[in-house]
Amino acid sequence: MLQQKIDQEIKAAMLSKNEARLRGLRAIKAAILLAKSEKGASENLTEETEIKVLQKLAKQRRESGDIYQAQNREDLYKIEMEELEVIEEFLPRQLSREEIAVYIKEVIERTGAASVKDMGKVMGAANKELAGKADGKTISELVKQLLS
Repeated sequence: MLQQKIDQEIKAAMLSKNEARLRGLRAIKAAILLAKSEKGASENLTEETEIKVLQKLAKQRRESGDIYQAQNREDLYKIEMEELEVIEEFLPRQLSREEIAVYIKEVIERTGAASVKDMGKVMGAANKELAGKADGKTISELVKQLLS
């Protein structure tokens, strides 16, 4: 599914000589091939697994970008952000902080959570429902905030 789309995009990027896009697409292709070759993985990855792979790549680019920015390496920061932009094209639309908070409030009501002690119960349900649409760090921050 995703691999065929990436292959087509790589060909288009090669023809248009778009180096930044090509780098990002090749990173995605490499990560997908690595995920397929892992022990216990099937030949065809599920959409959920593909999203996890893309999220991992995006997170790596963000973290590297932060480090490069802190070290005043704008040249390397720019490369990471270009690749991140390409990776994010293939991820589902990310929810805003407010949208995530609304989801979490619903989960808290459903699970009957009352204090921070119930955070695990809420986090489990929230992570499952918001998979691919929000990062775990933001979910965790909001759950903690809303249960306090």
